[in-house]
Amino acid sequence: MARISIRDVAIHAGVSVGTVSNVLNRPNLVAEATRERVQASIGELGFVRNETARQLRQGRGHVLGVVLPSMTDPNLTEVGRAAEAAMNADGFDALWCTSDGSRTKEQRCLDFLEEQNVSGVLISPLDLSEDRVAELHGRGLAVVLLDRGGVRVCSVAADHRAGGALAARHLLPRRHRRLVFVTGPLSARPVRERHHGALRAARNAGLTERELTTFEQAESTAAAGRAAAARLLTLDPLPTGVFCASDLLAIGLVNELVRAGVKVPAEISVVGYDDIDLAAAAVVPLTTVRRPRADLGRTATELALAETGDPEHHDHRQVVLSPELVVRESA
Repeated sequence: MARISIRDVAIHAGVSVGTVSNVLNRPNLVAEATRERVQASIGELGFVRNETARQLRQGRGHVLGVVLPSMTDPNLTEVGRAAEAAMNADGFDALWCTSDGSRTKEQRCLDFLEEQNVSGVLISPLDLSEDRVAELHGRGLAVVLLDRGGVRVCSVAADHRAGGALAARHLLPRRHRRLVFVTGPLSARPVRERHHGALRAARNAGLTERELTTFEQAESTAAAGRAAAARLLTLDPLPTGVFCASDLLAIGLVNELVRAGVKVPAEISVVGYDDIDLAAAAVVPLTTVRRPRADLGRTATELALAETGDPEHHDHRQVVLSPELVVRESA
């Protein structure tokens, strides 16, 4: 006979998995009528609480899982390295998984990490619902979101709207009245927030819609930056300032502009975002907005370890870190 799960109880009672988990672990957080409905479903279905799972926080090994969309993105790898260094300093090790941009694979990663008995998960999520987070909590795992917010769980993120505004405000006083924003897919929340921050700063400075252009690229890569530059060179008149939502986009764009004979920054100024290692070594050293990657990784680990160490008294925190402008030669 199949084992009855928390999800089965949630469906039967018409509530979320998180509500069932709270009835089992923190009943005082649930309204009495809802609590009684859940308890009635538990009785009708014959749900038996897995005491082993309840005690897993104390019995798990000193391992935290890390789920990233990619291992090749230099930003994510630096976040991951900083997180792992903080784990090692506290006697923990990291178990790595990549979702490769697939929501299905992301769920498989989480299932795998549960099976490996990790103490918690640091994840840069593609599609992580509150119910799934509650389910992980109910099975004894700490959960921390990397560079994301919006779910009632610990998270640490950079203030990307502020970062986008920093970039735009750096361009605006420098004679720039025609700006182009080059972004990766705006479906990605950090990219969208950088774009919104830059757009708002430009509008607040009095620029009109005719003076602002957005090129949304399918990827945030150097190749996509080169393609954006080719498109930019067809504009008449040419823009005088460009904000790229990633350094890889900016490096590709600058290289293509220079190849086409455009002087950077004399004719077109360019600002990137991230401050990856290549930014300072580019053909025109890149002015960029530095994302606090090491702080993101360290803080995420600290939040996970705090929850693992004292889950009953742990208060979820949403930490927001400030980016900073790094001025070099491109703008």
